[in-house]
Amino acid sequence: MKATITTFGLKMPIFILAWLGLAVNLGGGPAWAAPAGSPWGTNYFPNVELISQDGEKLHFYDDLLKGKVVAINFIYTRCTAVCPLETAAMRKIYHELGDHMGRDVFFYTISVDGQRDHPAELKAYAQRYKTGAGWSFLTGTPKDIRLIREKLGMYRADGKSEQSLSEHSTVILMGSEKLGQWIKRSPYEEPKALARILHSRLLRKHDAPATVTAIAEAAGPADATPGAKLFQANCAVCHSLGSENGIGPGLAGISRNRDRGWLKRWIQEPDQLLRAKDPLALSLFSQYNQVYMPNLKLTDQEVEALLVYLDSAATPEIQASR
Repeated sequence: MKATITTFGLKMPIFILAWLGLAVNLGGGPAWAAPAGSPWGTNYFPNVELISQDGEKLHFYDDLLKGKVVAINFIYTRCTAVCPLETAAMRKIYHELGDHMGRDVFFYTISVDGQRDHPAELKAYAQRYKTGAGWSFLTGTPKDIRLIREKLGMYRADGKSEQSLSEHSTVILMGSEKLGQWIKRSPYEEPKALARILHSRLLRKHDAPATVTAIAEAAGPADATPGAKLFQANCAVCHSLGSENGIGPGLAGISRNRDRGWLKRWIQEPDQLLRAKDPLALSLFSQYNQVYMPNLKLTDQEVEALLVYLDSAATPEIQASR
């Protein structure tokens, strides 16, 4: 008997689902397209009421999905693991889409912790990430949020109940309700690739945003070392390798300017340093808008590889001063 899993209300063999979800190349990743007469519309998506960071009451289908191109993810504001990384990745995609945001594309970040993440908490969270028009932070009752997640295929389908908030799905769902196309992507993919998908595949526009093109041209040959891969997957959405600050500080000279032992611990367990009220950790947390640096459960070897990469990525001036 073939194993199956249910997504968007349809049972599919697991090997087909894996093929649909795992392709990550820029232009060739599959989009699950609705056939003519698709039920993925008014009669499929729940029209439950959500509340935004501004206290506005909105219906999930009528106000947020109908006729729109969207990107949706789920977080909770007190998360110190992957939620900050997801939000930072969404922020980078947001800026790469430029004027399309709020006009052609809409982002929805939905809290799974509606009992605590009231509008005031959502608004403070949005402000920490310096978000803008076209990006709504929303929540609702636990029952309604679970229904939305089930319908979007973003709720655990292994028969086990979710034991904690941290069990929520860590993917970004991009879709066009009008076209009936829905694509799941990992927040660990390069933001420029995700922006290109939203722009060219879902908006059906092939003049790639100038920012996406510029970033692709500026990137140059990819560095395939383990540390470089770790940096691109986990750090680049918040940090530059230069002196320019993003959500977090620019990392120029970081491996020279910080005690290496402290730096290793900060990379590996930032949440524990904050709980221990480490003075430098608290200072950075305050200076960079109280955005949590995520604990990504990196091994000692991964942390060392990342530091080696940061050493090698230092500017010639910094290297010469050592």
